[in-house]
Amino acid sequence: MFAVVKIAGQQFKVQKDQEIFVQQLQGNIGDKVQFSDVLLTDNGGQLTVGTDVKSVVKAEILSHVQGDKVIAFKMKRRKGFRKKIGHRTHFTKIRINEIA
Repeated sequence: MFAVVKIAGQQFKVQKDQEIFVQQLQGNIGDKVQFSDVLLTDNGGQLTVGTDVKSVVKAEILSHVQGDKVIAFKMKRRKGFRKKIGHRTHFTKIRINEIA
């Protein structure tokens, strides 16, 4: 069984006991969260799509981490303008406990 769920503006294909990284969620480590914006479910070949989906995906927050550093370098030739900017995106690691 799997489901396609919308989490923090992105769509993920999830299964039970799967661990995924999503954009940072509010909550502490160990908190239970649930996502009701389920777009599709597949239960052994039985597809449910669109407004017929009445499922909820329940998950647990495992950790809050930062991604790799992304460097943005801007330069204008012959002008002496150079600008180096970097950032690290914040992610939350969650484990899917149940698709109900």
